[in-house]
This record gives sequence, C-alpha cells and structure tokens, in this order.
Amino acid sequence: MDQLEASYAECKRLNSLHGKTYYLATLLLPRAKRKYVHALYGFARYADEIVDDLESTLSIEQKSEVLNNWGSKILADLKNGTSEDAVGRALIDTVNTFGIPLAHFEAFLKSMTMDLTVQEYQSYDDLMEYVYGSAAVIGLQMVPVLGALDEGAYECAQKLGIAFQLANFIRDVNEDLDRGRIYLPIEELAEHGVTREMLEERTLTPQIINALKFQIARVRRLQKEAEPGILMLSPSSRPCIEAASELYCAIVDEVEKIGYDIFNKRAKTSTPRRLRVFIRAYLKRLAVSN
Repeated sequence: MDQLEASYAECKRLNSLHGKTYYLATLLLPRAKRKYVHALYGFARYADEIVDDLESTLSIEQKSEVLNNWGSKILADLKNGTSEDAVGRALIDTVNTFGIPLAHFEAFLKSMTMDLTVQEYQSYDDLMEYVYGSAAVIGLQMVPVLGALDEGAYECAQKLGIAFQLANFIRDVNEDLDRGRIYLPIEELAEHGVTREMLEERTLTPQIINALKFQIARVRRLQKEAEPGILMLSPSSRPCIEAASELYCAIVDEVEKIGYDIFNKRAKTSTPRRLRVFIRAYLKRLAVSN
C-alpha cells in the first residue's frame, strides 16, 4: 500500500469508527466516489477531535495551539499540493481531483477555533457564522464529488448541511453543556422563557419543550427546502443523499419520541429504521448505473 492509499485508508477508518450514519450512507455511493467522501470526513473529524476530546489533559490554549499548527500546515499543504500528513495526502488528492475551493477548509477551521472560545450565540445570525464553517461548507465540499447537474445544488447542499447541524445541536444540548457550550440561540430561548441557567439545571420544563419544538420546526423546514437539490445531483449519488437526509434529520423525530427529555435520554435513530432506509436506498442505487 502506497502512502496515498494508506491516507485514504486512515480516513475511511475514521469515518467508520466515528461517523456510523455518515459511513452507512457513503456505502450507497458508487465505489469510485467513496474514498473522496472519506477524505473530506477525515479532515473534519481530525480537527473536531482536537477541539472536543473531553479526555484530553490539554488546556484551551494548548488545544488552540495544536489546532492552529495542524490547520495552518494542512492549508499550506493544500496550497502547495503535497502533504506528509496522514489525512492531508488524501485530502489534497480529493481537492485537486474536484477543484474544491480552499476557502471551504479555511471556514471550517475558523469555526473549530470558535468552539474553543465561544460558549454561546446570542442570535440565529450569530450562530450561522459558526454553522457556515462547521456544516454548510461540508455540503459545498461534497457537491463536486456527488456531481452537480445544476448550480442550485450548492445552495440546497448548504441548507441540508445546516439542517444536520441544527438537529445535532438539539440532540446534544446535555453533552454540549458538559463542554460549557450552548448552541441554541440565546435570544430564541428567551422568547420561550428559557435562560442559560434553566438549561444548566437540566430539568425539563414546558418552556424548554416549546423552545425545542421551535428549533425542530426549523430543521424540518430546512430539510424540505433542501430536497429539490437532490434531483440536481448525479442520479448515482441521489440514493445516498436521500438516505443521509432521512437518517440525520430523523434525530428530531427521536427527540419527540423521548418526550423532549434531552437531559436524561439520548435521541437515537433505531437500528430497524436505519436498515429500512438503507435497504430502500440500496434498491434505488442498484437501479441506477454508475
């Protein structure tokens, strides 16, 4: 195995280990496209691990230094076209193959840096500055790999990426509190009578339930607005994105099923539902040529 193949293999390992839903959806892509998706995931996951490793003994300042050093090196490698990094080799090959703009990776690293210092966002617009880099650009990176038949696919991909991210924020309120963060906009929480202190008490109240309902409605609206973009992709990529959309956004269905009790239960898409979605999408994939 040469160094490039080893790099793609490492990205695939990270994807299969940490992104089980993402990895499952990737299996619905033509085999030739999968390694490129693994490379994009590997980059994002590696950076995210630096920021969110709860078992790390590093201080925020030390994590910031590690992230900055690694991120600066990756960006320099992307500009130079070569890398000695285990993830960077595959990333550079993917970026060069599809002409993915460097700005998307700069935006992602900026958002990861924000995670080290920003503990809350006052407004939805404030949050979107973070979410653009943490989620919207992931969709923008993916579109060239998936194959765009229309420029409108890019806007739809951004919306779907944002929907995925917001669904995660709803599910992970309890976990994010452990890290000292609240991603639900403070102003929107206040509109439903919820304060940071109420969330930190981790007791479900009617006010918190109403605030979660408001956020869930936004996820579903974004998912609906993104739906036309699936038909703007190469036919062989559509089953993958259809499955990913259903599985990721299904998180909010599961939040409802647990009675919105995000403090004591973790919303999780059931294995039977995952299998149903995968089998349905797999059958669609078989009917489409590469």
